[in-house]
Amino acid sequence: MSRPEPQRVSGLALSERSLAPDLARGFMLLVISVVHAVLFRTMATGEQLPYTLQSTADSVSVFVVTVLAESRGYPMFALLFGYGLAWIHLRRTEEGHTWPWVRSLVRRRGRWMILIGFLHTLLLFSGDIIAVYGLIAVAMAGLLHVGDRRLLAHGFGWLAVGSLVYTVLTAGSAMAAETEEAMPIAGDPLTDMAVRGVGWPIMLVMVPVSVLPFTVGIWAARRRLLEEPGRHRYLLTRVAGYGIPTAVLGGIPYALYVTELWQPAAPVVLGAAWLHLVTGYLGGFEYAALIALVALRIGQRRGPVVTALVATGQRSMTCYVLQSLAWLVLFMPYTLDLARMSDTAAVLTGAGVWLATVVLADLMRRAGMRGPLESLLRNRTYAGVRRTEPV
Repeated sequence: MSRPEPQRVSGLALSERSLAPDLARGFMLLVISVVHAVLFRTMATGEQLPYTLQSTADSVSVFVVTVLAESRGYPMFALLFGYGLAWIHLRRTEEGHTWPWVRSLVRRRGRWMILIGFLHTLLLFSGDIIAVYGLIAVAMAGLLHVGDRRLLAHGFGWLAVGSLVYTVLTAGSAMAAETEEAMPIAGDPLTDMAVRGVGWPIMLVMVPVSVLPFTVGIWAARRRLLEEPGRHRYLLTRVAGYGIPTAVLGGIPYALYVTELWQPAAPVVLGAAWLHLVTGYLGGFEYAALIALVALRIGQRRGPVVTALVATGQRSMTCYVLQSLAWLVLFMPYTLDLARMSDTAAVLTGAGVWLATVVLADLMRRAGMRGPLESLLRNRTYAGVRRTEPV
């Protein structure tokens, strides 16, 4: 018997997408915006330490951001990225396409993400994560086609090695910076662009610490955890109920260190940083579970706030890059040069920039526009593939 002809590749209208994943992306961009505002401000001033701690308000702001946001946003985005790729695999397989064809499609998407991420780094921000996820798609597309046990074993194996390497590189660098003087940043955009381009491979250290949430996202998509939260209410409730306090407690020791309320020996600092990172995975997972439960409660009763957050999540890559554009305009010495602000002001600036992208995304929704970067990635991924687009 001959194999049935594959169906034409069809797109999914924005109105048909599930609420939870897009709502999660829209909200978690707030977490990333707050963390990046502080990070970019530090890069713009050339300071070695990320926080100034000029007042009690600054200490409180830094403590809250460290416990609730830092190393909590990216794990959830990696989970959602794996979730999305798993859906591409499931959807295209159901249409009758072979696994080699689907794998080629996923890798093509990953290669374009690497290019977009490199340009993002070169032009705007050295902390890009798009290329990291693109590299994961290229190198680990095969995980979409393996069983659950092998999938999760792969993720935990990468975690065991990657979390230690990442902790030593980040926390070790922070401790070394305490004894160094501030280094002035270049005063012109071309030099800064060159520095970002040369330093781009450094962000690849994020690959091994992103594999576990990526694999968990694939596992979750196979069970439709975010599409059908009602069926998985018990599991999602337990993840949110245990994950939130665990992530908070796990982040407290490192938060005490960065706010200078606790000054332990170097090995203890590295241990606290590792605990902060590892419990950050639980933080990312519990945020996703909590938002899925919120989406279940909302149902079809979407008000203007939820609608705007969903529009932001549907244009998350565009909004993510727009945040970087805002940091460059606000903080760099050759633009507005507003980087000499307190920690609290930086956190509030991050929230304000996120709010501006939410408004812009909702305006795009009203105008019937997809995100420019989402459209580019989609068109390049399916270039040469016959498809029907949703009206």
